[in-house]
Amino acid sequence: MLRGLYTAAAGMIAQQRRHDTVTNNISNLNTPGYKEAVSVNRSFPEMLLRLTGLEGQKPRRIGAVNTGVFAEESLSVHVQGDLYGTGRMSDFAIRSEIGVPGLVFDGSGKAVDANGNVVFRPQAFFTVQNPDGAVRYTRNGAFLVNEEGYLVTNDGSFVLGTDNNPVRFPPGVAVEELTLTDDFRFVDATGADTGAQLLITVIENPNRLVREGYGKFRLNDEDADLARPAAAGDNIEVRQGHLERANVDAAQAMVDLMSALRAYESNQRVIQFYDSTLNKAVNEVGKV
Repeated sequence: MLRGLYTAAAGMIAQQRRHDTVTNNISNLNTPGYKEAVSVNRSFPEMLLRLTGLEGQKPRRIGAVNTGVFAEESLSVHVQGDLYGTGRMSDFAIRSEIGVPGLVFDGSGKAVDANGNVVFRPQAFFTVQNPDGAVRYTRNGAFLVNEEGYLVTNDGSFVLGTDNNPVRFPPGVAVEELTLTDDFRFVDATGADTGAQLLITVIENPNRLVREGYGKFRLNDEDADLARPAAAGDNIEVRQGHLERANVDAAQAMVDLMSALRAYESNQRVIQFYDSTLNKAVNEVGKV
């Protein structure tokens, strides 16, 4: 009986975390470049039950029993969001459809290779540098130009160029006077190169990215080889004066929210049933 209590309680915790994940997605519907998070649940290890203690007989296998579920992790869904114009020349949006020879990706960005392995479509990101010098990746291109002429994010992180240094515009040159070329270079009205070029980083397996605040991601040290600069053959476009919408489906998010709530309530009723049964066992049956 107590095992059922543990299983129902584990289900409630898993659904609460799922609910929190969906709520976070909904709250970021208007965050440029936000990537939807999905809560992944898995079962606890199964226990093998055997009947023991029979005199002169070997233990007899009864079967396996599951001991509950838990929210193992939250995965980011790195599919392309819609682009929309803002009219601000310091806003940038990435549209990428990077291909892999011999693979055909579906709408969720997955493909299966000849060996049956699941492969995820590589994704392109802006490369930024935190105030502490750590390199991060983001799809939120709502940038600003600070007083010193550096291109920065909303939280003050520097946007990096292909020389791995922060992008800085020449003195007296406003970003509104510059145009971004197809190879991510900034040129003035005369077509002269300003020397600034955005560093677009391609992550070979975006599922290895670790989500951080302010729409930024990082790679663990063991996954550093998954990042590379964008190459000429990559199908990557950076649009100036545009931003990428969050790839969250609002209607599906509301369905998932209600589903998590209903599952939570079901587990709650199971616990109430066990509580009522234990109450009778202790206070009523025990009196007999």
